[in-house]
Amino acid sequence: MIIVLRPEATEQQINHIIEKVKKLGLTPHVSKGTERTIIGVIGPEDVLQITPLEVFPGVERVMPVLAPYKLVSREFRQEDSVIDLGKGVKLGSKKLVVMAGPCAIENLEILEEIAGQVKKAGATVLRGGAFKPRTSPYAFQGLGEEGLKMLKKVGDELGLVTISEVMDTRDVGLVAKYVDVLQIGCRNMQNFNLLKEVGMTKKPVLLKRGLSSTIKELLMSAEYILSGGNFNVILCERGIRTFEDSTRNTLDISAVPVIKQLSHLPVIVDPSHAAGKWGLVAPLSKAAVAVGADGLIIEVHTSPEDATSDGAQSLVPENFSSLMGELKTLAKVLGKEI
Repeated sequence: MIIVLRPEATEQQINHIIEKVKKLGLTPHVSKGTERTIIGVIGPEDVLQITPLEVFPGVERVMPVLAPYKLVSREFRQEDSVIDLGKGVKLGSKKLVVMAGPCAIENLEILEEIAGQVKKAGATVLRGGAFKPRTSPYAFQGLGEEGLKMLKKVGDELGLVTISEVMDTRDVGLVAKYVDVLQIGCRNMQNFNLLKEVGMTKKPVLLKRGLSSTIKELLMSAEYILSGGNFNVILCERGIRTFEDSTRNTLDISAVPVIKQLSHLPVIVDPSHAAGKWGLVAPLSKAAVAVGADGLIIEVHTSPEDATSDGAQSLVPENFSSLMGELKTLAKVLGKEI
């Protein structure tokens, strides 16, 4: 349920409503927009029938949220959410955010070289996997904490925001210690215990859409994180599994505008995992920006043929730099910038 407050509602009136909601055993979430302040109430709505909040000073109206996801919905917040990633980088505004780097962190020397190249091209976020969820148990699984230390060192040296995947509830604190943004991979999109755990942090969270998940299921997973008190959530379309086998996955490009209609959360696209082939990354990236994506996450490696993970879909720095130049031109046409 949403409590819409009058424009002239005072802080005292707002606090009084919040306390009343808490006494009813419900959870209030305040969202202050440019014109209105609203309070999202989570819990059994029949409780509110006993105490109609429309009569409270400062309340304009009370209305139910029709969507099963409450805090994620446009009903809860009309304005687009802008997520502060740290180091002066904000995602969800007119400035497109590009995250780039190797699929897996291999060693400090290679990471430093890739990071320097992607920053020079215009990326502001350095990606790198320290814990790698692999289909085969015999494939490279990542460097763990040592990889996280390398990522933090390089990110701090170059002033880049860092992002890496967390796979286990037991590792949330560890990963959060070293990186600026926590990534929930597609395989863990419905790992509800993990979603609850990152929901208790204040770190920005990048939530990837599952291999066979609907948009509604993605938004419901995001709801877990927001309901825990962490509103710093970024949604990621990375391709879904279909009958088509020409690409690694099928990029659901329509998901971007659909999510934008349903939710206030920012959306980015992962063209690397969608394509599985480096030659398709550039056109998919441009298509993502054209339909309204707030950013991209792209795999880059100085020597893809020697990469321990996903070399086939990684751009070399030269190709990444060329793509960034094209994206800057496209962004201007759309009233945005990189």
